[in-house]
Amino acid sequence: MRITYAPWGETLAELADAARRAEAAGAEVLWVPELHRSATVSAAALIGATSTAQVGTAIALAFTRSPMVTALEALDLDEMSDGRFVLGLGTGVQRLNEDWHNARWGKPVGHFRETVRNVRLFWERSTTGETIEVEGEFEPMRIRGYERPYAPPRRDIPVYVAAMGPAMTRLAGRIGDGWISHELCSPTYLEKQILPELQAGIEAAGRRRDDVEVVVSACCSVADDASTATRRVAGTVGFYASVRTYAEFFAFHGLADQQQRVIDAFREGRGADYLAGSVDAEMVDALTLNGDRARVATQLAAYEGLADAVKLSPPTHGISAVETRAAQDEIITLIAELTGGTA
Repeated sequence: MRITYAPWGETLAELADAARRAEAAGAEVLWVPELHRSATVSAAALIGATSTAQVGTAIALAFTRSPMVTALEALDLDEMSDGRFVLGLGTGVQRLNEDWHNARWGKPVGHFRETVRNVRLFWERSTTGETIEVEGEFEPMRIRGYERPYAPPRRDIPVYVAAMGPAMTRLAGRIGDGWISHELCSPTYLEKQILPELQAGIEAAGRRRDDVEVVVSACCSVADDASTATRRVAGTVGFYASVRTYAEFFAFHGLADQQQRVIDAFREGRGADYLAGSVDAEMVDALTLNGDRARVATQLAAYEGLADAVKLSPPTHGISAVETRAAQDEIITLIAELTGGTA
């Protein structure tokens, strides 16, 4: 099971430094999200600071860029990294796409399938001058007279699909080089809800399980004091619990009532980053890695045999930069202990 990491930085310089330290500690892939920063710009910062680890987006939003822009950015990042780039894509939720980005949502599974098809088709043909003409309900593409004059390091950049629902998870099995969860995904949920749907998609496409890397994300809070570890991560749990789209996920863990408390607090005007007070210890323990290093290592081991890689990330919601920084330092030290790297 590969240990990978999503570094944090209050500045891009700090983000790059955290990536450099995580690489030295033994993280095999470094992932960047898209919320408070652009995923592709952040990926470029990490590429410039590292030399051996893969760098991936986890995730870039699939519908807020055109497939051609997504394909171009991926080609440039792969060139910058000498073939170390991984394109992780996700749909996001409807409100984010339509209200924040004025982007088309449509039917997300079909829309996503066409997006990935077009990205890969552009990689295949962009340097040949060959016409690209494909139909689609959401992403038709017609490119004539275009020839990119730069030879790419690869035309088969890995595409990882972010998914939690069954239909999108099956799609990940059909078309993805990898599957990525959001920041909360317990071993039980992975085993019972995700892997069967992923396998169904893999088999429907005539593929093998080894064709798709399973990357589970785990928000991680390491501290010798148990209450500190729990408190730091509660805001991240609250952030996700405020999203009704994840109702099935919380219900699966027997946390429907707890999620409703968070949603009620959000509706009363509390910001999505400030919901930790509505999150109890049961939610935190069910959905995150938390505690001292020995406890977190034991929790991490529960993914063995289920996930091919774990993406560790520090808590960021509802706590100060000082606390996130301290949490990050603890995780990098833990990675070094697990892999034999240098903290």
